[in-house]
Amino acid sequence: MLVLSFLMVSLYDMNEREVRSMALNDNIKKIREENYAIRFLVYIVGLFIMTLGISLSVKSNLGVSPVSSIPYTITCITGLEMGKATILFHIVLVVMQILILRKAFQMKNLLQVVVGVIFGYFTTFSNYLFSFLPTPEHMTVRLLMMLGSTVLIAVGIFFYLPADIVPLAGEGAMKAVSDTTHIAFNKVKVGFDISMVIISLISCLVALGTLGSVGVGTIIAAVLVGSVLGVITGWFGEKRDKILKGTPSE
Repeated sequence: MLVLSFLMVSLYDMNEREVRSMALNDNIKKIREENYAIRFLVYIVGLFIMTLGISLSVKSNLGVSPVSSIPYTITCITGLEMGKATILFHIVLVVMQILILRKAFQMKNLLQVVVGVIFGYFTTFSNYLFSFLPTPEHMTVRLLMMLGSTVLIAVGIFFYLPADIVPLAGEGAMKAVSDTTHIAFNKVKVGFDISMVIISLISCLVALGTLGSVGVGTIIAAVLVGSVLGVITGWFGEKRDKILKGTPSE
């Protein structure tokens, strides 16, 4: 039932994502060639804020976002620290790109492994920061933490994506599938997210007898991250783009 709900919500949200994606891509093209140092700093800040959101969702114990569900599932089942599981997952996704693209695979995409290592260490550090918070028992507090994590993930994407340095391996794998099958990227993303949730759900049920990394928070993240990102972009997108271009704010 949980997966079915996620599927329905994802399909309903598909057109809205496509419109936001087209607008975001236009902004990326405008700022791509300028101020690499500033872009790199904004990129790193965005990655770190995203991991803060992921760690807060883990702390809420209501389930994590779809793309984070596999690393957290590995952690739940094997006990491997989540940052290391994240690095392992990124490596697997890069290997997947190599198998899909073959001769079309560009060597520069191996930098996604480096980004995965950075993202993994950021995840470890973020989990350490939130380890000092008491584990919430009241559902209201857990929901507030999950909503807070959704905002943090959206803010992270707001900074990370337009900086246009190196994509995370998840996005790289989705693009590889899209380029090879000629299926629209937004549709591939929906399928990718659903697949991650199903794999995580089945793995946790078989190995642990619980939902593990999948929960109501997974649906919350799937529904709200894109919407929150749209609001933030509407409010602050112009100022962010000026920073990326090195244009003084008026």
